[in-house]
Amino acid sequence: METCPPTAVLPPHPPLAQPWITTSEHSQLRSIWKRRWWILLGTAGFAFSNEHQPWLHPVNYAISFAISLAYFVGLWLANGYTGDWLNRHQGWTERPMRRLLLTVGASVLASFSVILVMGEFITVVLWHKDPFFPFRHNVAGQVVAPLVMTVIISLFMHSRSFLLGWREATVRVERLEKETAVARLDSLRRQVDPHFLFNSLNALTSLVEENDPARAVRFIRQLSQVYRYVLDSENQELVPLADEVAFAESYLYLQKTRLGEALAVEMDLPPAAVTPYYVPPLALQLLLENVLKHNAAYQTDPLHLRVTLDPAAHTLTVRNTRRPRRLALGESSGRGLANLAARYAFLTDKPVVSGEENGEFVVTLPLLVI
Repeated sequence: METCPPTAVLPPHPPLAQPWITTSEHSQLRSIWKRRWWILLGTAGFAFSNEHQPWLHPVNYAISFAISLAYFVGLWLANGYTGDWLNRHQGWTERPMRRLLLTVGASVLASFSVILVMGEFITVVLWHKDPFFPFRHNVAGQVVAPLVMTVIISLFMHSRSFLLGWREATVRVERLEKETAVARLDSLRRQVDPHFLFNSLNALTSLVEENDPARAVRFIRQLSQVYRYVLDSENQELVPLADEVAFAESYLYLQKTRLGEALAVEMDLPPAAVTPYYVPPLALQLLLENVLKHNAAYQTDPLHLRVTLDPAAHTLTVRNTRRPRRLALGESSGRGLANLAARYAFLTDKPVVSGEENGEFVVTLPLLVI
């Protein structure tokens, strides 16, 4: 099997665990801190426009600056965390019109709450007026105008985030198609590789020479099943695990016929247990092929290979006795596991895990449920 660092965790690419949604900062406070100089500059300019000759009234300008900054940070945080919450619970792909209405409503509610709290604080603490004074005398200037401006800016930012998410999703889809095409071509190339066909025909010739027509016929049928499965699964993104296991059994039958007692296989995969799961096509076969390609097998010292299913963890594990052999130049690209991990990265956030354990090389694949 391909060598990797102990307990190596693949994939190398970021996962695509769900349909794309608008991207958001992991921390709105961190986002504000990263843009602090632009925020301070904008706040200073806004306060300057509201205060006549600020150099003559520095205290008033400082108060205006502090109020503007508080409004800005409060509105940013309210709309930012509201948007993050919506992104976690309601994406854009399933019901975009509903998401748009929720975005508008949430933005209005969050902005109004900040404007109300800030307005009342300024009215009572700084102006020493009665509560709700702005609502009775200047509701348009103190509430409506800031609210409308905030909603417009918020919608602009959501639209920008929407377009960035759409562009990111497009790039990921294109990369997925490329990775999948490369992986499928690589899998198909390996299956029709002259060495595999040559070894299979040699094994078939031996059965014919031994005058064992029953085994020869079965061998031909299993070989036909292997190539038929490769061609049938070429354009599929996922296949039932049951089909992959049946294919693996055909593949291992061919290898057992060729290697005889040099290969000891144990597959603990009850049919009922594999039914709910799906895997990328030829995923299991890749691991089995790597075992045979990268390890030596002898009649007196068999190569042990075991495939097990863990329904609780939703994983499939392939383990083998580690007995590395030297490969001929060009016999292996060394990219089999990496390509498989790249395909998984676009299907789930659960990684492909590989490494050495107690003299065995172990690879664990996550199983997918549709």
